[in-house]
This record gives sequence, structure tokens and C-alpha cells, in this order.
Amino acid sequence: MSVSFLRTSSILKKFLFINFLFFSIISLFTLIYLFRIEPSLIKEKSINHIKIVKNTINHLDRLNIDFQKQEISKFILSARFLFQNIDRVQFFDQNFELIGDTDTLDLDPRFFSRNFEITQSELGSIDEKEAIEKKNLKKKKEKNYPKFVEILKNYKNSKNYRTFLTISDETNNNFNVLTVKNVFLNEEDVGYILISEFSNEIKIAIKERRNFILRTILVVVLVILIFSFVLNRYFLKPIKGLVDYTKAIKAKDIKTNLLEKYLNRKDELGQLSKSLNEMTQNLYKRINVAETFSTDLTHEIRNPLASLKSASDLIDSTKDDVKRSKLIKIISHDVERIDRLITDYSQMLKDEAALSREKMKKIDLVSVVKSVVEDYNNLSSTNKNIKIKLNSGVENSKVYILGLENRIEQVLANLFDNSISFGLNGSEIKVMINIDKNLVKLILEDEGPGFNEKDIEKIFNRFYSNRPEKFGQHTGLGLNIVKNIVELHDGYIVASNKISGKGAKIEISLPKYS
Repeated sequence: MSVSFLRTSSILKKFLFINFLFFSIISLFTLIYLFRIEPSLIKEKSINHIKIVKNTINHLDRLNIDFQKQEISKFILSARFLFQNIDRVQFFDQNFELIGDTDTLDLDPRFFSRNFEITQSELGSIDEKEAIEKKNLKKKKEKNYPKFVEILKNYKNSKNYRTFLTISDETNNNFNVLTVKNVFLNEEDVGYILISEFSNEIKIAIKERRNFILRTILVVVLVILIFSFVLNRYFLKPIKGLVDYTKAIKAKDIKTNLLEKYLNRKDELGQLSKSLNEMTQNLYKRINVAETFSTDLTHEIRNPLASLKSASDLIDSTKDDVKRSKLIKIISHDVERIDRLITDYSQMLKDEAALSREKMKKIDLVSVVKSVVEDYNNLSSTNKNIKIKLNSGVENSKVYILGLENRIEQVLANLFDNSISFGLNGSEIKVMINIDKNLVKLILEDEGPGFNEKDIEKIFNRFYSNRPEKFGQHTGLGLNIVKNIVELHDGYIVASNKISGKGAKIEISLPKYS
């Protein structure tokens, strides 16, 4: 149902459906979050309780306190600083009898005085109000006592025995967090410590979060409804007009005036209409270029195919080993040529697609050139022992351009491959980097035969190649790719013959980046 709905519905309905789906998912996670708030807040309380219990047990062990009522009562008074930030700490023996309770401190700040001493006169000076409060506190303690005993019994029989156990309890609209732990002194289980704390702030926090989430959802729903109206009125209807325009183009309808009423708009939709119009025109241009390129490629492949067919027809009827060897060599060259054409053509298409997606960055041209030069010099066995030298004046300099590092490396590789294929064994290729005002010039000179063409610029045309003996190594695409990459970097490339001596000279100019 949902799949067919999304396929046939308008953008507005899809927008509302997706938002409904989104809010359903958010609501699910919100419910999970609300259910996890309470355990999380209880855990925070538990961490504090555990810390207090550990400190208490450490003090009992260090002071060698006997775990019985009189000693524990003295300990509570002497170590009352341990329990300042907690509501109630109780001590029970192994028979679940209460032997100590911090409620005896009465929350009287005098008990936390550093120089406080227990005297009969002070105990006897408690006024009537304090006596009533003590009585009420005692009743409350006695009322809760059976519940605490039940908790201790359950704890002892549970798998959490000898570890910390934290539980929550709600009584008379009061939310309590309790933590219990057995006391192990002198290698003997002597009793239990139970901490209880009023934690109504947990309920308040959960309620506040729930109310905030509900208010937020209502506001967001209202905003989405308003936005949906504006979206449909001012955007979706004009977009539908643009869709009708593309359909008219696809149907080759001569009535393509559907776009005219949007071209004069000054907002982004007007810009989109203009871009769509320009894109359509560029698309037609690309189609024409692709058709021309395909025709050129067909023409380039047809020649080696014809040669390959002739050689294969003759090889069966030829018994002369010398002639068969020549025919096999021709077949090998033709196959190599076709393979190279297909490989370079495929790579060129990939490069053109990649160039439109990649983002230019600030790169050090000297570092890139040095890296490629070192790579080629390390391949002297395949480079006919041709050495590539970078002018020493820039080896330790930094010259920055805005570009694509891998594409600059591809430019250098194509130029080096071209110079090596035409160069003589043991010759030299010079690479120079010069800075001219706001331009960086990369100059390459080799010691090959140079260019024989009257119009040297033809070497940058597709499928043009002044081939050496092993023509299968060249397809006429390498220098064309170099020119396209250089122009993509807002630069230009010039080819010429060296003024002094034999050899070719390639000069690339790129904008300097500061």
C-alpha cells in the first residue's frame, strides 16, 4: 500500500506521509527515552548510595567496630559526617533487627558541629517541639520497619546477595530510592546497611520532560501544516510547471513556452528555470559531441580492424614462415591498437565524469612534480634509461595552486609517457617551474624529434597522433586529456619545438594560489 502510494502521490502527500512516518519513529524513540529516564536518574542516586555504603564499611572495618546496637549507635554519632547528604541510613543485624538508624540524629545541625560533645544536659534540654518531632519520626520509622525487613529478606534470597541492590518504591505519593548491601567484617557476614532517600525530584523531572516533549510535538505539527500550505502554493505548483516543460521537451513538442512565465522570476525558482533551460541546451551540445566522438572512434577502430581482417585471412594460406611471422606481428600490433583505443576511451569517459564531481584543494605543485619525477626515475628499465630532472632552484620551495592533485599527476604522467615514447635511450627530460606574476609555469623539454606539424596545436585534438614505430602505444587521446585537465584548472597549455637543439617543449600556465 505504502509503495504504490509513494509512487502515485504528489510531492505534498509524500511530504506529509514521510513526516508522519518520521514522527512515528521519533515517538517510538521518545517513549523509549521516557521509559529510560527513571532508571537513569535512579542510577545516579544509586552511585551516591554505593559510595556512602563503601565509606561506611571501610570505617567500620578500620575502627574495628563491633556490629551491635550500642557500638553502631556510637559510630553513627561519631561518623555522622558520612551521612550529611542522605535522608536515612539503617543498620540491621543478621536477624534483621534494627541496630542503628541515622534518624536518631534528628537532622539537628548541632550534631554536625566539629566540637560537639554528647552530654546529659544537652539531651535533657530538648524542648517540647523537638520531642514531638522525635516521636513522629519514631512512629514513621516503626511504620516503615516491616517494609525494610521484607526488602532485606528478599535481598538475602536473591542472586544479588553480597552485591549492591538498588530498588525504587512509591508510597503516599512519595518516591523513594533504596540501596541495600550486606556487611562483611573480619571474614564474617554481620548484617546489612540500607539507605533510603526521598527522590520526588525524579518524578518531577520525568513530568517536566514529558510535558516539554508534548508541547514540542504540537508546535512542530502546526509548523509542518503551515509549511505544507506554503510549499504547495509557492513551490510545488511552479515545479509541476517545470515538470510539464521537461515532458514537452521529451515529447519533442514545439510548444515549449511552458517555461517562459518562470524565466522572469527573480527568486531561486526563476534561477532554476534558467538553469534548466541552459542545461537542456548544453545537453543537446553534449549529445552532438558524443555523436561526433563516437564517429571518430568508429573511424579509428575501423582501420586496425581492416588490417587485422586482411592479415587473419592471409595467415591460413601463407606457408612461408617469414611472411607468417610478419602477419602475426601485424595482428599483434592491430590488437594492441584496438585494446589501447578502448582502454583510453573508457578511461577518458571516467575522467570526464570524475572531474565534474571532484572538489579542488590547495596543493603544493613542487611536491606533486617531485613525487611523479621520482616515480619515473625509479622505472629506468621501462623508461629507456631516460632521466627526468627538475630544476634545482625550486626543489625546496613551495608553490601553491588550487587544483586536483591526482589530475595534475595524470597530466605529468601523460606528458612524460609521450616524451619517453619518442625519446632516445639515455636522453634527458627537463622539468622547470617558474613563477610569473600571478601565474605558475610548468615547462617540460625533451630531446626527441620534436613536432613535424605545421600547426602544432593539432596535437591536442582527439585521436590525433604522430606515432612512433610502435603505434599501438598511442591513441591520440593523451594530449587531449592533458589539455582538458589544464583548462579545468583555469590554465592553458602551449606546445612548440625547442629553439636551440632538437626536442619538444610543453609549457603549462596555471593560476597561482596564495
